[in-house]
Amino acid sequence: MSDTDAQAAARWMLTQVTENGELWQMDAADRIASDFDEGLTYTNDNGNLAISKEVLAAFRKMSEGTVVWERGLRYWRRRTEQDPAGKRQAD
Repeated sequence: MSDTDAQAAARWMLTQVTENGELWQMDAADRIASDFDEGLTYTNDNGNLAISKEVLAAFRKMSEGTVVWERGLRYWRRRTEQDPAGKRQAD
């Protein structure tokens, strides 16, 4: 896995949120595993497919100020006016 691969996967994630308004974590992990280079996903301690820290870091940097993580529902969505400024995660 290269930095470029992580950037490409992160750009894909941002495009999905921008075009669709949301991106579910499970869908993102599945798509990254099938369409991008090996090593961008892994199996976590719970046995679930997860997105690599490199991809998530690139995505956070690209989407700063425009995307919010909904922790309870496990998906990213576009930021709204109701989201507190500076927060990356919805309560």
